[in-house]
Amino acid sequence: MSAPRRMALHTIAAGLLGAVGARARADDSVPLEAARDALASKRAIVIDIREPEEHARGVASGARLLPMSQLRQRLAEIPTDPSRPVLLICNTQNRSAATLKALRQHGYGHVRYVEGGMSEWTRRNWPVVRPGH
Repeated sequence: MSAPRRMALHTIAAGLLGAVGARARADDSVPLEAARDALASKRAIVIDIREPEEHARGVASGARLLPMSQLRQRLAEIPTDPSRPVLLICNTQNRSAATLKALRQHGYGHVRYVEGGMSEWTRRNWPVVRPGH
């Protein structure tokens, strides 16, 4: 992804829902291992907010694909039931952390981001699938 596109996406995430200036909380993130286990056991919903060209390189099996650039239009796809944790994952956790702050401003208190993101997932050689395959 080009630097200007990445910067634009970060700007979108920061201002997406008016979350500029939101402070990080201790419970904002979940370790990568916990996310993998929660996804495998279906205890949480993992939403991959990377863009389609990034999804094409592989996603965690079972993750829902909801590109950050489409989040505003597809916000209703994020479950609101607080008993169903939602974990956001991107490439390195930067976009998912920014998106989390925006969602928290709108009452999504059950959303967290995955530490390390998909770059760490693939570095550990954990399995990925190609969307549509």
